[in-house]
Order: sequence, then structure tokens, then C-alpha cells
Amino acid sequence: MVDPLYAWWAQQLVLCDWAFEPEPDTIEVRAASARLQALGVSDRGELGWRLVEAFGTGTADPARLLAALELLALAGSAGWLSESRLRNWLVRLTDEITRQYPNLESWLGALRHAKSAEGWVRGDDGFWEACEALAVLERDGEGVTWDTLTEWVALQRQDKSLSLWPDAPHAHGWRLRAAFAPVVEVPPGEVDWPDAKEWLWRYWQIDDRAGLVQSLLWLAGYGHRQGWDLDATRLLAASGDERQAWLDGLASAERDYGRVLLAFIERGEPLEWAAWDWLRLVDLAWAGACAGWLDVTEARDFASHGADLVLRRYSDWSALARAYQRGCSLFEGQDRLPDMQRDWNLLLNSPVSPWRAPLQQLLSEEERESSRRSILAWRRPPRHWVLALASVREPEFGMRQGPPVAVAVERRGEALRYLDETLGLHPDEGVEALARYWLPAQAHHLNQLAADAAHGALPAATTPFGRPEAEDRESLVALKQGSRHAATIHMAEKYAFYLQMAMDSEAFDGEALEALAEALRGTLCRFYPDARRLLEAWSQWERLLPEGEHPPLINEIRWHLDDPGSPFHWLDWHSSQWREPGPRPTLSRFTAMALVGPLNSAAWSEPHVESEREAVSIREWIDGHYGLHGEAELHEFLDFLLEAGDRQEYQINYAPYTLNTQRLASEIAMLESGDCSEEDRTHLLRLQRVRDNTDGCNELDMTAWDVAQAVDLAIAGRQLGWLDGTAFSRVLERAHALAAEHYGSWEAYARGLYAGFSFFMGETSERKSFLDGFRQALVAWLSGAPPLAGPWASLDFPGARPRHWAPMHIDTLPGDVKTLH
Repeated sequence: MVDPLYAWWAQQLVLCDWAFEPEPDTIEVRAASARLQALGVSDRGELGWRLVEAFGTGTADPARLLAALELLALAGSAGWLSESRLRNWLVRLTDEITRQYPNLESWLGALRHAKSAEGWVRGDDGFWEACEALAVLERDGEGVTWDTLTEWVALQRQDKSLSLWPDAPHAHGWRLRAAFAPVVEVPPGEVDWPDAKEWLWRYWQIDDRAGLVQSLLWLAGYGHRQGWDLDATRLLAASGDERQAWLDGLASAERDYGRVLLAFIERGEPLEWAAWDWLRLVDLAWAGACAGWLDVTEARDFASHGADLVLRRYSDWSALARAYQRGCSLFEGQDRLPDMQRDWNLLLNSPVSPWRAPLQQLLSEEERESSRRSILAWRRPPRHWVLALASVREPEFGMRQGPPVAVAVERRGEALRYLDETLGLHPDEGVEALARYWLPAQAHHLNQLAADAAHGALPAATTPFGRPEAEDRESLVALKQGSRHAATIHMAEKYAFYLQMAMDSEAFDGEALEALAEALRGTLCRFYPDARRLLEAWSQWERLLPEGEHPPLINEIRWHLDDPGSPFHWLDWHSSQWREPGPRPTLSRFTAMALVGPLNSAAWSEPHVESEREAVSIREWIDGHYGLHGEAELHEFLDFLLEAGDRQEYQINYAPYTLNTQRLASEIAMLESGDCSEEDRTHLLRLQRVRDNTDGCNELDMTAWDVAQAVDLAIAGRQLGWLDGTAFSRVLERAHALAAEHYGSWEAYARGLYAGFSFFMGETSERKSFLDGFRQALVAWLSGAPPLAGPWASLDFPGARPRHWAPMHIDTLPGDVKTLH
């Protein structure tokens, strides 16, 4: 039985100088491909454009409709279209022609008029003769007449399953690629983009699969929009002069971009352009599949991910197109919004556009979920957590997602220099040395201060040594705003940056670094159930604890919170077995280490055995200050400090003078009248301090001085390996008990510590400055202002009654079983 549609189609192709062929889509493949190339249709994307253009946005051009009939025959013969897709397009074209032209005569007349408009004259080809031949057939009622065709098309019009574009499950995301070229068939292949690899290199500098995946994940997670968004956020808050200064400070290559952005801001244009990244994500996935670097499923899931992101941001196709046009304007440094009608009219208004269906119907729930599983899988390795955290400080890390690749030699050198010059970390120390940058006690301290601030239970601003600066006190009180947010992220994001630098150096054990990344991931998942909670906590603590030497990262963090493509929303938030990157001391152990006070910097984590390089300076310090040269001497001296110490020397050699002032005066006069040895000079200075009761030395218990020294030395001994874990714990326990026995509060302990520091200080011209500095440090430690000076403000003194409020979350140190906290 003759198919009326194909028979009519064959008749019409005679107008294109074809011989009558009952099955027009069966000509030789090579001939069809050559003819397509001659017509300027080099791939299926261009075919899609020609088909859409044939219908226009109003009254279709009859010449283009006829050309589309020929293109369908050629594409079908070349294997570019499936049989069903070819037939659907043919039905739609035939329907369009019969709607516009009520009979063959009007159709042929319109074609002749269109040909004349192109400059055609009779005799140029066989077109005139073909028209006459078709007219004769129509008059004689032979072939497929116009009335027969119209009736047949009317019946086909009732078929609701007519599909011009791929609508198989999981293929709908490809409709977004119509922004570049419509996708007429899936799956993608070389026929769709024969020179895809050349294009990828020329415009993206991508020459392999790894580079392609990195670029796809970058477009999804960061893209150009991140930098543009951050610039726009800052400029919105800037004055006119500040905006001009920003523009003047741009490199010449970026000046046009700056002018376009400022123009958008000044005329109130919506500052939204994410479509520029997400539509190109779909295009790049298509190119990757055509190049053979992505399999069909991978490419499809990337396209669906782009569609998923688009649907989260845009309500309709017009908003999507305008956002893309803004991004294109910024990228090219030229306002392209006046070109909206020219660039997008066809896609937005054509009756056969792949964008005819509402945007929000683009993806089914199944397609969304499949793409989400896929993108989560790409970022499942724990190192993506490290990359995401580190990228907030260094956007370059945003390009490092996907499968790991070798780090460039220059980058490895930069990472090693950073570790050396900034952290003093060297590869010969091993991965274990990174534990010194994991500071759980610091997070506990901040959480406790925030809880106390929220309940108005902070330490008094007035201390025996003075008051903190008003600004520091204000920063402490402001911590109440962080009471609902665990502070671990404040420490962990810096740790992640250091960990990433260690990874980049490629000088540490890779498996061990990966284990630390997994530990970091697990810890953050424990304290933050999702990306929103983590980023909100980070933003809050960044605001509360800005770093003076660096601008705050609040805008960068908020960007990740607001952007649906940010990698933070696509990390593996599944909480696994909890193991932190470094040990978490107990509350009593942290308290014991805090007894060192301002004699040293605060110990926010457990000390560990240092490398030989670091040990050199520690040994020099112990030798220079205490004359100790080994493990045995250290153990002996620690016992001395905890059992007798300098406090015993005061009791034996100086306390008796407080009962006999005449003898004290006589002793001082005798030493002052003669030449003194260095030892006698030290004795004289201490006698004078007893006489003057300097800093309360005759009234205060100076045991704190010995306790602080013991803890300081024990930490150093642990770092040298002169104390093992058990011995170190024993020293801390003894120091903790001794402090609890002699004092009832940090203030009393601080008085004793300062008195001992002052009394036993040797003769030096810098005594006053040393004492002033120590007093200021004690003010900070006692008042908690600034918050990270030291931990006394957040800790109950050994043996004292608990006075702190419990934080609202679990990000605290484990307490002793007898402590209700």
C-alpha cells in the first residue's frame, strides 16, 4: 500500500531538482552526506537549526519549508534521523504547509514568488517545469492530490504523541543545548560534532577526559558567575567614587567587563547570570560525548544536572535566556542585551522550538534524582571536602574537582614553600605533624564563650591587672551571636587549606592524607547535618572572628550558601564512623594544659613528638632556660617543680626576712655596699622585692609559678619525646591537683603566677616591658578578650564548682564523668 505522506514528499522533491523517488530517504549515504555538506549542514546541530528556521516565528517562508523537505530526505538517507523522528518532522512540515496554503496552486505560487525574491528567473533550472508537472498531476487527480493530503494530515493532527525532539527518559536535559544548537537525536556521537576535540582545545584548552570533567564540575559548581557575583555584591555596597576606583584598578583586559557590570548595576538590571555557566555545562557535556571522552550516561547526567540547576533558579525560558545574555555580555565585555530579539527570538517563539514546553516541565523527578546521584558520585571522595573548603580562600581549587590529576611542578614548589614559610611544616615530619593544626580545644573554647555570652555569664571585664580594650571586649560579647553554631568550622577550614597544600606538594604519604580528608569529612558531618548549617556557622564565626591581615570571607561563604551549584551542596554528607584528624583532649586535660597560662601560647591541642628539625629549637630553649640536657634531667626537674620548686626557695631563703625587717635592711645594706657577684646581685634584687613586697610576693602563694613552668616543660618534653604519653599525663594530673589544692579560681592563680614571674625574673633592662606584656596577657586570659588569647575564660578552674552554661550542640570536649556540664 502506498504511503500518501511519502508519495507527496517525493512529488515535492521534484521541485528541488530530484528525480521522482517513492522513498526519498533511501538514497546512497555518501551522496546524501556530500549534498548536506554542500548545503552547509555539517552536523545534526545545524540540521536542527535549519528545521526550526523553516517554521520561523510568524508566517513561515515557503522556500525554507521546501528546503526542509529536502534536508529531511538527506538526513534520513545519511542516517542522521531515526525513522520515527523523520516521519514526525515530515508530518509537522506537511501540516504547516497545508495550513498556510489551501491548495497546490497557492503553494506553488508562493514558492515561485519566493524564488523570484531570491533573484531566480525562468530558465535557471527545472523549477518551472517541475511546478507545471505537479499542477498537471493535481488537475488530473493523479498522485497524491492536495485534498487527499489535507484529509490525511487532519487525521494525523489528532496524534498527540508526535515528537519532534528527543523525549526518551533522561533525554530532556539536552533541550537546553538548543541555546547553541538543537539536539535532534540522542545519543550524541561523532556525527553530531565531528571536530569536537579541536573545538574543546581551541576554546577551552581541554585535551583529555580529566580536563573535561574538571571543567564540567567547575561550570556546575563555580563558573564565571562566582567572581561576577562577588564583584557585584561589593560594588552594590560601594560609593560612586569607590566604584570608579575599582574600575580604574582593573587590568586593561578586564576594563570592558568592568564597564558592562557597572552599567548593569547603575540601571538596575538584575544581577543574575548563572545561565551562562549552566547552559555551557550542557554544551560541554554534549561535546565531551561527541569527542568520546564521556559515555552516554555520564554526558546525559551532566546535562540533567545543568537542567536541575536551571530549574532551581529560573521560572521560564525568557528569564533563562536573558540571564545567559547578561553573562555573555560580561564575558565579551559588550552589552548584548539589545540583541535579545535577534539572538533568542527563534527559540523563544518558534512553533517547533524545543523550548515550547514550559521550562518547569523539563525534568521528571526520576531524571532529577538520577542526575543528583551522578553528581554526588563525582564528588564522593573525601578530598572534595578539602577542595571545597580550601576553594573559599583560594578559588583556583575550584578547578581541581573530579578525578585526581598530577600536580604541576610549579604548583608543587609553591605548596612546599607555603608549608615551610607559613607553617614551618616539612615533609620529613610526616603526615602526623598535621595534627598540630587540628585544634578541637579551640573550638570548645569558642563554643563555651558563645554559650556564656548568650546567657550573660562572661567573666568580668575588670581584672586585678587591668581591663581589656573596649573593642576586644565588644568582640567577646558579640560571640553570643554564634551560640547556635558549632565553631569547629572556624578551625577546620584552615586545617583543610593546610591539608590541601600538603596534598599539592605530593611530598607526603597520599593514603595517609586521604585518611585525614575522610576524618575531616566525618567530623564535619557529625557537627553539621547539611551544607546550609555548615556554611551558616562558617559565615557567623567569620564575622565574629575576622582576621586582621586578611579581608573577611563572608561574601564568599554566603555565595556558596545561596548558589545551588556550589560543591558544598553536592558533597557526601553521609555521616560515617567518627574519627577526627587529630586527638581531642578531655576537658580536664585541656584545663591542665591551660595552667601554662601566658608563659607560652595557648595549647589548643595535644602536643605530639616533633621532627628533629623542630626539636633543635625546643632543646635550645630548655637548655638556655633550665640547663636540662636529657630525659632523666627533665623528669627530675619536673618532680622538683611539682614537689618544691621556686616556691620552696622563697620559703627558705626569703620568707623569714618578712619577720625581721631590721635583718632584711642590714642584709640589703651589706650587699649594696660591696662588689656583688652575679649570684649575690640576684639575691640582692630578690631581697629588695621582699622589702617592697613587689607585686604581693610576700602575701601571695606563688605555687602557680612552679605549676605553669612544669606544664610548659612537660609540653616541651612531650614534643621532644622525652616524655611518653603516660608520663605526660601523669605530670598534667599532678599539676591539676596541685593547682586545685592551692587556688580556688583563675584570678587567684593568675595573681600567684604573676607574683612568681615578677619575683624570680633575673636582672634585665627589659624587666618593665616584660612585666607590662605579661600583665596585658593575663588581662586577656582572664577576661577572654580578645577571645583567642587564651582559654581561662571558658574553663572552670581545677576543683572549682562548674559555672559555665552548656553549649547548644555537641561540639565540645568530653568532660569528666563527675562533671555535670
